[in-house]
Amino acid sequence: MAPLRFSANLSWLFPELPGLPARLRAAGSSGFEAVEVAWPYAEQPEVLARAAREAGLRLVLINTPPGDQEKGEMGLGAVPGRQAAFRQGLEQAVSGHCLMGRRGSLVCLAAFLRLDMIHLMAGRVPQGADRIAVKAEMEIVFLENLRHAAGVLAQEDLVGLLEPINTRITDPQYFLDTPQQAAAILQKVGRPNLQLQMDIFHWQIMDGNLTGNIREFLPIVGHVQVAQVPGRGEPSSPGELNFPYLFQLLEDEGYKGFVGCEYQPRGDTVEGLSWLRSYWDRRGHPEAAS
Repeated sequence: MAPLRFSANLSWLFPELPGLPARLRAAGSSGFEAVEVAWPYAEQPEVLARAAREAGLRLVLINTPPGDQEKGEMGLGAVPGRQAAFRQGLEQAVSGHCLMGRRGSLVCLAAFLRLDMIHLMAGRVPQGADRIAVKAEMEIVFLENLRHAAGVLAQEDLVGLLEPINTRITDPQYFLDTPQQAAAILQKVGRPNLQLQMDIFHWQIMDGNLTGNIREFLPIVGHVQVAQVPGRGEPSSPGELNFPYLFQLLEDEGYKGFVGCEYQPRGDTVEGLSWLRSYWDRRGHPEAAS
């Protein structure tokens, strides 16, 4: 069995470093082969592309734009009345935030960093609305937007991901909150380039039963993310989850994608990666094995 491959979520890791270019360099020097960034749209693609090339990194995941965060939006995929804004944001994500380089060539972040997947954020139940009352309408909107997104992504050989986010702690208003709900929606859409994003932190909080859920849903999982529960720290930090067991389970079940490190470092990020260095010492680094 091949060792798992890990990506660094630069929206969470290396907070002690200013700016994405410095975090890209730190991720590369720490042994990562890939990174994920929630919203890179305010960054200069040429600068990020150069830093990523120098660090030997690829970009495996970004999110669609969140919408108007000042108005409480956190994704638009299932939000009634925001279909046009969702599709505009999708185009922005797929294009990779392109601009003209110094020599007149088109510089695209996604192209330079070899983007693989885009998290199609469902968004929140509108403020003041009852979740049960608006569920059917929001699902209709989400299905419509997902069918559109699948076609757009297929043209660029990209995968769209649906991520359930827990509504017990992290975001009580988020529409998509369980793997069962997300899997049912994926089945209704029926597009092979739309898959499930498994954030173990959220799955444990909402449902537990991780062994059973991983085995049931892994065939449609395109990306995994990890953090300890409940503190959302490193996998080696105190908490509910036995990550050596979970990593072994993912290996045993044949998972081939990346495992994203989306957690809040309790101190210095590099020092906190001792759990990952121990994993590589025991299982080998994927690049060394390739």
